[in-house]
Amino acid sequence: MTAHVLAGALADDGRRRIFAAIVLGATTATEVAERTGLPARVVLTGVRRLTDVGLVTGADGTLAADEASLRATARDGGPADDAEPGVDPVLRTFLRAGVLVSLPAQRGRRRVLLAHIAEQSFEPGTRYPERAVDDALKPWCAAGGSDHATLRRYLIDEQLLTREHGIYQRL
Repeated sequence: MTAHVLAGALADDGRRRIFAAIVLGATTATEVAERTGLPARVVLTGVRRLTDVGLVTGADGTLAADEASLRATARDGGPADDAEPGVDPVLRTFLRAGVLVSLPAQRGRRRVLLAHIAEQSFEPGTRYPERAVDDALKPWCAAGGSDHATLRRYLIDEQLLTREHGIYQRL
């Protein structure tokens, strides 16, 4: 987990409240909902997101803050913009530590970003089931800049991937 991913995960007020409740001793989603006053659905979504980024563990159904992951993030912390000089300015703007921070509104910039994601995530000519495509795209979305389904749809729309009968292929 990078400091940027950590900040993205805790950028939402609900997720901060959920994380605080877990840090203060709530060990189940029910306890988190009671302590935060948030609806169960919001709690479950927030816990899933916090677990996905590595802030929370849910071993044996017991929620806990992943202290080792937090320590590692603090120890490995560095500048958020670690892009190399000469990297495309679109990539420097919309990616931090290999994670998508937002999608460009302009189609040309979005196409540059999507082409980079496709090149980094998929081999040309290899056939991928939808689950493999989703698994390849989820790490790009760890900071909350988009979601994997949106990326998948844009990759199809921009003809960077083809889809036929649930099987995807990079052109």
